[in-house]
Amino acid sequence: MEEKSIFEQIKHINNIGQEYWSGRELYKILDYIKWDKFLNVIDKAKEACKNSGENPDDHFPRVEKMATIGSGAKRDVGDLHLSRYACYLIIQNADPSKQVVAHGQTYFAIQTRKQEIMEQSFEQLSSEEAKRLYLRKEMVEHNKHLADAAKDAGVIQPWEYAVFQNHGYMGLYDGLGAKKSTQKRI
Repeated sequence: MEEKSIFEQIKHINNIGQEYWSGRELYKILDYIKWDKFLNVIDKAKEACKNSGENPDDHFPRVEKMATIGSGAKRDVGDLHLSRYACYLIIQNADPSKQVVAHGQTYFAIQTRKQEIMEQSFEQLSSEEAKRLYLRKEMVEHNKHLADAAKDAGVIQPWEYAVFQNHGYMGLYDGLGAKKSTQKRI
């Protein structure tokens, strides 16, 4: 059995099925001792993101992360939920003398290529029906992952899963639940 990459091990899936990496976890994996030093790498990656025509806010969103300080009080130290693209740019701007950075460059280059191949395969499908079946198969896989995430979050009863799934619709359709989003689309 193939061992999971350290980068795959720290990957998270949010409540709507999108993958992300925690900046606070990534900086430790990349052997940066101080968050401030890692922020310099992130700034370079954000600049590259912006220069490529992408919005850095889409790939480097800041989230609240509470940490306990010496007095026992909690303070927001902040974190970033990094997209795969953000991680790729960070790895490209990280210290190349570190072996883990070389592994990261390989990992994100391979994952990016896999995504490109998958998108090319989709575009080469000959008919709309073939594309629809391909997307349906993808949706089944994503729903399996979503069900696993729900189970991991403590969703057990069928009615709980229905509520969980309805919140997914609300996220996709600007606060509208499953019934109202279907009515709106018709």
